[in-house]
Amino acid sequence: MPGLLRGIARTAVVAGTATAVSNRVSRRQAGRWAQQDAGVQQGYEQPQQAPPPPPTPPQAAAPEDPMSTKIEQLKELGDLRAQGVLTDEEFAAQKSRILS
Repeated sequence: MPGLLRGIARTAVVAGTATAVSNRVSRRQAGRWAQQDAGVQQGYEQPQQAPPPPPTPPQAAAPEDPMSTKIEQLKELGDLRAQGVLTDEEFAAQKSRILS
């Protein structure tokens, strides 16, 4: 019987030691993962710019004011002239066409 108790005691000590070592390794690994996650989280916490809103499509269902349509066309012509796409003569011709 003393040999049996000695074997059981030895098994208990070995199992207890293995459990303690395993738990310590698990805690250390969890700590390392937590540090890595904290580093990654800091990257996500930085404010990010919101993407620009998508351009609004022209509304075909609602009738537009003829004057606002003309104003929009004149603005587009002015932009084209400012970019150098249209000459002053072409701009004047298109402007008179829109306003008439």
